[in-house]
Amino acid sequence: MSAPYYDCIAHHAMRQPRSLAAVDLATDRHHTYRAFDNRIARLAASFRSNGIGPSDRIAVLAPNTTDTFEVQFACGRIGAIFVPLNWRLANPELRAILADCTPAMLVYDPEFADRAQDLARACGIGQLVSLGPMFERIALDGPPLDQPVAATLDDISTILYTSGTTGLPKGAIITHGMNFWNTVHCMSLAGVARSTVFLGLLPLFHTGGLNVFSYPVFQVGGTVMIMRTFDAGESLRLIGDPSAGVTHMFGVPANYQFMAQNPSFVGTDMSRLVFAGVGGAPTPDAILRTWQAQGAILQQGYGMTETSPLVLVLDKEDAVRKAGSAGKPALNMEMRVVGDDGCDAPPGTIGELWVKGPNITKGYWNQPEVTAASFTDGWLHTGDAALVDDEGYYFIVDRWKDMYISGGENVYPAEVENVLYQNESIAEAAVIGVSNARWGQVGRAVVVAKAGRTLTEDEVVAHCAINLARYKLPHSVVFTHALPRNATGKVHKPTLRQTFGDDEP
Repeated sequence: MSAPYYDCIAHHAMRQPRSLAAVDLATDRHHTYRAFDNRIARLAASFRSNGIGPSDRIAVLAPNTTDTFEVQFACGRIGAIFVPLNWRLANPELRAILADCTPAMLVYDPEFADRAQDLARACGIGQLVSLGPMFERIALDGPPLDQPVAATLDDISTILYTSGTTGLPKGAIITHGMNFWNTVHCMSLAGVARSTVFLGLLPLFHTGGLNVFSYPVFQVGGTVMIMRTFDAGESLRLIGDPSAGVTHMFGVPANYQFMAQNPSFVGTDMSRLVFAGVGGAPTPDAILRTWQAQGAILQQGYGMTETSPLVLVLDKEDAVRKAGSAGKPALNMEMRVVGDDGCDAPPGTIGELWVKGPNITKGYWNQPEVTAASFTDGWLHTGDAALVDDEGYYFIVDRWKDMYISGGENVYPAEVENVLYQNESIAEAAVIGVSNARWGQVGRAVVVAKAGRTLTEDEVVAHCAINLARYKLPHSVVFTHALPRNATGKVHKPTLRQTFGDDEP
């Protein structure tokens, strides 16, 4: 029999009712654990009175807000399943997701009222709830829930849809148990504790925003400060503000890159940061060095939606010595680097990373065939190319599908991109493989120059030639004003290939 699930907000409302639970930075709303618990209890009762029950889905279409957390925990109290939606997707894309998860209710931000109405009509969603006055009445005026559902750690908490960079989004099933084990990992590897003040930069429809470290901070009784959308200047102001007391943050490389390029970066006091995590994509060395020079050690890590997500973290004392590594496995994790033959690759050899542990998804919503293809004997195929060195440190080389083969040699774009970022005239860079009659595929660099700087194709290739083997050099360079990125700030390689991926003769 599975262990029971316990509501952390209710627990901390009992133990530390006046402690600050959540801050909505856009609206300057501050919620103690007692107030947060009260709002969630009334929201849960309203959901139940409107016919929402165990296993029903409630979807949320909204930029970051503390209201989203309230919906999440209210779902937990009545056994419903929380589905945060990527509001940056077009409505046809969202319709596909909603057709898959068939929610009974859609909660939406007034900014998206027209979109929500269109989605509700197209997908047959019977109940719509607008954030703002309507939501506040529900969260304040009704009676509190009298009896929460007795859930277990095996019950589904959330369906998180992947970003869809390799095809249609898949709904990863997240259980209460996965969230519990992720909290254990965040406590042991990132020092998440009751004293934590977490600054949330990433969108809450993404596992990096929801679970690193928002949910774990609530679990241990700390404070979550949430930004409606990422703003580099405002983030730096909060990091440097003693009254905010920010101790933890997590972002993708782009967040740290944009903050480093902000005029206020050099003057920002980083001394209160306990943990500044970076993941989601390989981090260029130039970004790590820039933050280190400012007094902040960026600790690289690795995870994915399907792992809830923390899998690897590089300890602070190793962050400089092992720059580029995603670290060592979290507690309770098993890992393999598997070659094309299905056997474990020797140390120093690139293969696909496979993982196993209690924080791994049981599969994808409504997609048993995709689920079966994603696992071998309980091992999840991550789709990421990795290697482990002789000290046991893991290096995420690139997405397995982003690799291209040039003249019979494997080329991982992240390695070339790391070299490109060492050029002081380059603000952004990405590499894709394009077809070539002689070599099969060759690299094409897509580059954004820093303001006031000029670059030529020959200069970019010459810079790479100093640092890379000849077969890894980009054969062509195109310049653009900005790289396409998905909602979490990762460079969107499918768009790059569609826009700049013409064959090369």
